Amino acid sequence: MKTDLTDTTSSKINKALVLGRRAIGAPAVGMVLTLVIVTDEENAYDALKAANEASREHPSRTLVVIKRVSRSPRDRAKARLDAEVRLGADASAGETVVLRLYGEVVDHAQSVVLPLLLPDAPVVVWWPVDAPTDPAKDPLGALAQRRVTDTYAAEQPIEELTARAETYTPGDTDLSWTRITPWRSMLAAALDQVVCQVSAAEVEGEEFNPSVELLAMWVADRLKVPVRRSKSAGPGLTSVRLETDCGPIVLDRPDGSLATLSIEGQPDRGVALKRRDTAELIAEELRRLDPDDTYAAALKFGVGRLDERAAVTAPEPAEETGAAVETETAEAAAETAPDASSGEKGAPAAKSAAKRAPARKAAK
Repeated sequence: MKTDLTDTTSSKINKALVLGRRAIGAPAVGMVLTLVIVTDEENAYDALKAANEASREHPSRTLVVIKRVSRSPRDRAKARLDAEVRLGADASAGETVVLRLYGEVVDHAQSVVLPLLLPDAPVVVWWPVDAPTDPAKDPLGALAQRRVTDTYAAEQPIEELTARAETYTPGDTDLSWTRITPWRSMLAAALDQVVCQVSAAEVEGEEFNPSVELLAMWVADRLKVPVRRSKSAGPGLTSVRLETDCGPIVLDRPDGSLATLSIEGQPDRGVALKRRDTAELIAEELRRLDPDDTYAAALKFGVGRLDERAAVTAPEPAEETGAAVETETAEAAAETAPDASSGEKGAPAAKSAAKRAPARKAAK
C-alpha cells in the first residue's frame, strides 16, 4: 500500500501511517527500531532495497531523508515536504516513509524526522554516501544511538578513516569494518588451533580499500606486531599472512568467494568467505546497538602509525636479511667507536643515526 503526500507535514504523515495500518488490518506496531537513511536521489533506491531486506530480520520503521537540490533562488526560499508512505508488501516487514525535502527545510531535517520516530525504540542513522565529518554532531546523528557510515563510498577513503578516528564517538561504526567480520573470525579461529608466537603480518587487497587498512590496524593493535599492506587486483581483500614461530598461517581468497586456510603441518582447508551485499552488512550492524569498542581501538590505532611501524620494523622480505646485517654492523660500530672528545664509546646520536639507516632502506 502506497500513499503519496505533497506539500505535507509530519503530523499528516503520522496520520497516514495510522490509517494505512488500519486499512491493511495491522493496527499494532511491532517494530523494534527506527532506521533513518540520509541519502540523495541517485542512491536512494539501492539503500531502501537493502533496508527492506534487512527489515525481515529487524522489523523497523524506515525513514528515507532525501535532500533535493533547488536550482533557483525562488525555489531555495520556498520550503516544501513531500512524502511517500509505504505499508504492507511494499515495505517488507516494517513501515517505510520516503521524505523529500525542498528549500529551507533541507537545513532542518531533524525537525521533520523527530515526530516520526517510534516511541521508546532505538534510532539508527545510516549515511550510504556523503556522510558528515562528525556524525555524532550532525543534527540527525544526534538523535541516534548508532551511526553507520561507509568510507568505501568516500572520494578519498584512507583520508576519511583518519577523520573518523579524530571525531569518533561511542556509537559510530562503518560498513567497511563490517565487511571484515568474517576475516577477523577466521583469523581468530586459526590462531586458536595452534600454540605459537606471531612475529609479523601482511594484509593484501585492492588499492584505496578502507577494509584493508582496518584489518591491518586490527591485527597490529591486537597482536602488537608490524603489519605490511600489499596491493592486489582484488576483489576487495585477497590475502592475510601471519608469520609465526611455528610456520606461516595464510588465509587466501583470490576470487572473492572461496578462501583457502593454510596452517603449517595441517592440510589446506577451503572456507566460504564470499563478499556480502549491503543488505547483509546493515542487518549485521542492526543486531547490536551498543558501542563497538573493538572498532574504536582499531580505528584509533591510526593509519599513519601503521605506515610508520611498517616502514621501520617490517621491511620487504627480499631486503630483510640485508637490513638486519646492516643494523647489527651499525650498532656494533657505534658501541665500539671511541668518541673524539671523551674517549668513551660512541655517542647516542651516532647510535640513533645507525638505527635509522635500515628504515630508510626499507622505505625505498
